[in-house]
Amino acid sequence: MYSLLSGAYDPNDVTRQLNEVPKKIENVGITENLGDQINLGLEFVDDKGEKVTLGKYFDNKRPVILSMVYYNCPSLCNLHMNGLTEALKEIKWTPGKDFQVVAVSMNHNENHNVAGPKKANYVKEYGREDSADGWHFLTGDKNNIDTLADQLGFRFKWLEEEQEFSHASAAMIITPGGQISRYIHGVKFVPSTLKMALLEASNGKIGTIVDQVLMYCFQFDPKKNKYTIYAWRVMQIGGLVMLLVLAIFLAPMWLRERR
Repeated sequence: MYSLLSGAYDPNDVTRQLNEVPKKIENVGITENLGDQINLGLEFVDDKGEKVTLGKYFDNKRPVILSMVYYNCPSLCNLHMNGLTEALKEIKWTPGKDFQVVAVSMNHNENHNVAGPKKANYVKEYGREDSADGWHFLTGDKNNIDTLADQLGFRFKWLEEEQEFSHASAAMIITPGGQISRYIHGVKFVPSTLKMALLEASNGKIGTIVDQVLMYCFQFDPKKNKYTIYAWRVMQIGGLVMLLVLAIFLAPMWLRERR
C-alpha cells in the first residue's frame, strides 16, 4: 500500500527539487470540505449484498464516522480501521445506538463477499455484541465511489505497477443530516478527540449535560489534530459560576432586607 504515510519519500532530502512531488502520491490527499453536504442518495451495496443508499445511515439524530478504505489493502487501511476500533473501545457510546460507523471501499472491484467478513472481524474485535447493527462496510460502482470521494475531498489513485491504491487516511465525522463536520487525520485516534467530534457533529443530540459543557470549553485545532481548551469560553463559564455563587450567597440577605 503506497500512501501519504509511507516512509518511501523523504521531503528533507536536499538532493530533490524543492517542488518535487513523487508521482505515486501526485494528486493524492485530502481537501477538507467542511460544512459541505454529501449526496445521501448515492447507491452502494452493503456487507450482506443488498442495495442501499447512504441515506439509510443518516437519521437526523446520530452522527456518522465515515472512512474511505479498501478491504484488500495490505497495510494502511488496516492500520486505519484498527486504530479507529481501538479508540472506539475507550468510548462508552456504542455504534448503532449513539452513532454509526460506515466504511466505503474505494475499490469498485470489491464486493460484499469481501466486505462481510471484514465487518465480522471488526465487530468481533470491538467486543460489543449489540453493536453489529452500527457497523457498515459498503462497496459500489466506480461512478458512485468517485462522486462520494470528490464530495469528501478524498483524492486517491490506482498504481498499476504495484497493483494497489495510493491514498491518505482520515476519519470523517458527518452530521446526522449528512454535512461534513470534522476530519481527523492519521491511523491512531485519541478517544477523547473522537468523542468530542461526535458530540460536535450531533449538535448536542448525544451525550450528557457535562459533555455539552466540556464541548463548549474546547475547540478543534487542525494543526494539532485534536481539541484544545478555548480560554475565553472557560472564562465565560467561570464568570457565570461566580455570579451564581454570589447570587446564592446574597439571596438570603436580600430577602431579609425586603422583609
